[in-house]
Amino acid sequence: MTEMPPARSALQRKRDTLLRLERDVDAWVATASDKGTPCLAPFSFLWDGASLLIAAPATSATGRNLLDNGQVRLALGLTRDVVLINGTAEAILPGDLPQSIADAFAAKAGFDPRNNAETYRYFRITPQRIRAWREENELAGRDVMRDGIWLVTD
Repeated sequence: MTEMPPARSALQRKRDTLLRLERDVDAWVATASDKGTPCLAPFSFLWDGASLLIAAPATSATGRNLLDNGQVRLALGLTRDVVLINGTAEAILPGDLPQSIADAFAAKAGFDPRNNAETYRYFRITPQRIRAWREENELAGRDVMRDGIWLVTD
């Protein structure tokens, strides 16, 4: 049996979550159709300090689901150091996204959806709930954001 590290404080979990949002490039994105058919796919993202930006073909399962109901869950990190984000997505046409943001997304993601503007949509995801934990000893208090509000301030 391996020894479990001590549980992090709520403030440290928030800091670690923000660091992961700033540094990570990819996340698992889960959506579901109105009929309940689930879809899970990896996407690159850009964090702007308040929301995440992804890009997907509008006709893909993820794109259709987000256009239909806007409900999304993202997972970052490993199973023993995970950040789960429930949020709502707003579709943005490539031509409607400010150039500086589209440039930043392309630089981070390694591809530019504007090259396929007729098929791709950007989706701005606003977190409503964020949970972060490493081990069983962090399950209690794993919420770091609820109803779009950080539960601890710096």
